[in-house]
Amino acid sequence: MVWNDALAARKTARKAGLPYIGDAEIQRLVLTQAKRTPERAWLAEVSSVVLQQSVRDLNTAYRNFFDSVSGRRRGPKMGLPVFKSRHDHRQAVRFNANAFALTGEGRLYLAKIGQVEVRWSRQLPAAPSSVTVIKDPAGRYFASFVIEVPEAGQLLPEIDTEVGIDLGLTHYAILSTGEKIANPRWLRRREKKLTRLQRELSRKQKGSKNRDKARLKVARQHAKVADARHDFLHQMSTSIIRENQTVCLETLSVRGLARGRLAKAVHEVSWGTFARLMQDKTARYGRTLVKIGRHFPSSQLCPCCGWTIGKLALEVRAWDCPSCGEHHDRDVAAAINILAEGLRSITTTGSTVAAGLAGHGINDCGGQVRPGAAIPTLAQPATYDAQTA
Repeated sequence: MVWNDALAARKTARKAGLPYIGDAEIQRLVLTQAKRTPERAWLAEVSSVVLQQSVRDLNTAYRNFFDSVSGRRRGPKMGLPVFKSRHDHRQAVRFNANAFALTGEGRLYLAKIGQVEVRWSRQLPAAPSSVTVIKDPAGRYFASFVIEVPEAGQLLPEIDTEVGIDLGLTHYAILSTGEKIANPRWLRRREKKLTRLQRELSRKQKGSKNRDKARLKVARQHAKVADARHDFLHQMSTSIIRENQTVCLETLSVRGLARGRLAKAVHEVSWGTFARLMQDKTARYGRTLVKIGRHFPSSQLCPCCGWTIGKLALEVRAWDCPSCGEHHDRDVAAAINILAEGLRSITTTGSTVAAGLAGHGINDCGGQVRPGAAIPTLAQPATYDAQTA
């Protein structure tokens, strides 16, 4: 309500040709004066901290928009703030350090609310500066704390292992070591039950209490799918980062892939979330993440001699190199090529790594490093061992 009142005041002033309303003035209009009116007198029953924070969020959104238009802000263009719907089933409020406190027996004190019993997922490593209470569409409440921890305490000890990752649908991830991580397909496991619940929801009268109950059942099933998927992605990304110093990952056009007949399967695996987790965790734990361009033909190259086989149909999962005669698993070969390309593009010991694994301690020992006219792309050592990578 406060967000919408503040946004309406700014839009009204803009249409009337009045000057831009400052932050202090907009807060006085939608909070101090509004509480004195019969229509908004109930705002006094809520902590003023969360109301003021809502106004600050609106002011930040406006500044981001102006900075984006003027070019002072990098990244995608930001749009004007929009009104929030009361029918939005995900809501959140934020309390600063003066409006909450941690008490004994696992309880959380919130201003104007009182003691709230909390089931802790982990111990806080430092004193929090703010807490955001979130209600998700499934009707669950979460308390998210903001804490500050030293970066040096999160760095992992350096190791000398590297890995390339090829993402897929049959297997979620294929590593250059030959390991294949299965795709759990969390949505497909609950698809039958979701279909039944969504059919029941569509038969309920809009605005009725039975429809709200049916919507909550659907939301809880989707929440279980999302929780299982996030837990799987966190565990897998953390395991990979702990075991490898350098991680080479291919960049996929998820939006483009989601337009085809495999759209449902592409959305289910959440490749974008996995890439974001890998980027955040490598920066946090002192690891190196190398992203390979989406146009790199990782599945078309022989990891032994660099021969280009050309575009392969999706049903072809293994192929024999016509140049060196090696038999390759398509996904494992792609992961090895991704690792080689990633090592080629970074600098180690003061020098840039050459094509493939040349110059990285596994040289060809007199063989042809650069391919000739018949081998137009990547060159790899003839005696390359996948386990070495």
